[in-house]
Amino acid sequence: MIGWKERVGAGLPRVAVVVHDLCMVWLAWTGLHLFRYAMRAEVSPLSPWSTEIALVLLAQGLVFWRVGLYRGIWRFASVPDLVNILKACVFGLLAIVAGLFLYNRLDQVPRTVLVLYPIVLTALLGMPRLLYRAWKDHQLSSSDRTALRVLILGAGQAGEALVRDLRRTGAYQPVGFLDDASSLHGSQLQGVPVLGRIDEVGRIAPETAAGLLVIAMPSLDATAMRRIVAICERTGLPFRRVPRLDDLLEGRSLPGELREVAIEDLLGRQPVTPDWKAIRGWLGGRSVLVTGAGGSIGSELCRQCARHGARQIALLEIDELALSTIETELRRDFPQIRCVPVLGDCGDPAAVRHALAQSSPEAVFHAAAYKQVPLLQTQLREAVRNNVLATETVARESQRARVGTFVLISTDKAVDPVNVLGVTKRLAEMVCQALAGPGVTRSVTVRFGNVLDSAGSVVPLFREQIRNGGPVTVTDPEVTRYFMTIPEACQLILQAAASGSQHAVYTLDMGEPIAIKLLAEQMIRLAGKQPERDIAIVYTGLRAGEKLHETLFHADERYRPTMHPKILQAEAREVAAERIAEASARLRDAVARYDLDELALLLRETVPEFAPAGAAVAEAATVVAFPARNARKT
Repeated sequence: MIGWKERVGAGLPRVAVVVHDLCMVWLAWTGLHLFRYAMRAEVSPLSPWSTEIALVLLAQGLVFWRVGLYRGIWRFASVPDLVNILKACVFGLLAIVAGLFLYNRLDQVPRTVLVLYPIVLTALLGMPRLLYRAWKDHQLSSSDRTALRVLILGAGQAGEALVRDLRRTGAYQPVGFLDDASSLHGSQLQGVPVLGRIDEVGRIAPETAAGLLVIAMPSLDATAMRRIVAICERTGLPFRRVPRLDDLLEGRSLPGELREVAIEDLLGRQPVTPDWKAIRGWLGGRSVLVTGAGGSIGSELCRQCARHGARQIALLEIDELALSTIETELRRDFPQIRCVPVLGDCGDPAAVRHALAQSSPEAVFHAAAYKQVPLLQTQLREAVRNNVLATETVARESQRARVGTFVLISTDKAVDPVNVLGVTKRLAEMVCQALAGPGVTRSVTVRFGNVLDSAGSVVPLFREQIRNGGPVTVTDPEVTRYFMTIPEACQLILQAAASGSQHAVYTLDMGEPIAIKLLAEQMIRLAGKQPERDIAIVYTGLRAGEKLHETLFHADERYRPTMHPKILQAEAREVAAERIAEASARLRDAVARYDLDELALLLRETVPEFAPAGAAVAEAATVVAFPARNARKT
């Protein structure tokens, strides 16, 4: 926290400010007396230096200090500072009246002086501050002629705040606003003119010699953002955006920071608004264990838990570098959180028992899994061992440790699975359902689709291909996928976990499916290039185990809305616990013998809807809409 001396000293020396303000008090009080008696052609009885003046200075000075007048910085004086000055003057008058009443019963103090004193003193204190700020701003703008000229798109509150931030840095010079509201055209904000509509940027940017465009409309939806980005791209100038409010609140951006437009800004998802009160009420003060804590989802879950009240976080991770990275980050950003790092495999019962014993968690988030579809098609044994058997190990040990909540993070590929990833995750769901019983541990399964920018996903692949000059490889021009951001997915996981339902399966609203071709084109444009002209797009055909379109819901699972509009609760299909236990034992035996044929046979027997044949790709090409969203439209 900035100290009192540093805050005042950033503009003028503290003593000079105090002396200035007391001189203004003396001038206001004596000047008003002279004015009052001069109006009647009388001589003022007030001596310029008297006990009355000393009492006035003492009372007003104490009020200045008490209301925090000297916490402000002259360099950044603004309307809130003037309001604080007016408050100090009014309270000062009350203190003066009380003091003088005790001293001389307000003898020879005219009522005119008492009425005008707060107004005159506010002007005498406020005007020098505002003039000083204007002078410093003029000095800054005139001394730095090399500042980058900035054209701001959006003349709202965000744009006005941006002007102040840019001027403080001294490295940028705002030259104008563009806004589609015709009523603003010709007006000025912070002395910067509103020059025209946003679609006129191609004409206005050269006229103003702008070197940077800044989109100052943080509440834009994706459709509007795509339009603005397309307009900016046509100018050939670099462009940035101001961060959204949730970016600031979640610590992903700093105030005044200009960010590049990211691909998630253009993909049609509205920001999720979790029920933070419910999440913090459930999570606050708890100890949690996150498996796969160094992965994309696991690490963000750790951050979200730390940010929203967890007391202790145990990190179970098999990758030593990933474990070290997330532990270092948590200790740096959340020093009040106790971290318990455990290097180990989730499939090792001893490692899981050790992690549980070290942390005594009240909730376990099982995020560890293998998830690369084409790779797992040829790695059946490891997919079963890690996705199914390790899940069983973590769930069983959590029950034995009497953990309150066990959360399995699943995938939309577990619905009508056609690949190894999907069938192993579906079987993991069935295993958790079979283990769930009347004990203290409630089992929660959360399904969602692809997450933007997760390790090994299509976004970092496209980014690397674009960086290398292309081509960008897309499997099929018609292929679509559901996407959500990593923080959004983790927020909804916590929301589902905090719901309190016993042994529930939740599906997250993934929005509308996104064409991968569109994703590739948008990423190429964000890199400042044009699809097919600068970077080629090559279609390679669907890979082994891939669907043309994903589905979110199974026909036999009835879905009902929850308290959160982005989450549906499914009615889990019946599973025979004895049959699942037998299949699990046979899978462990087949894994120990590396018997791939037996593993494939067991998966088909245990998960009847598993259809690995090529025909399943075409059959799965029907996109199922999110029921709650359709209900809200009608």
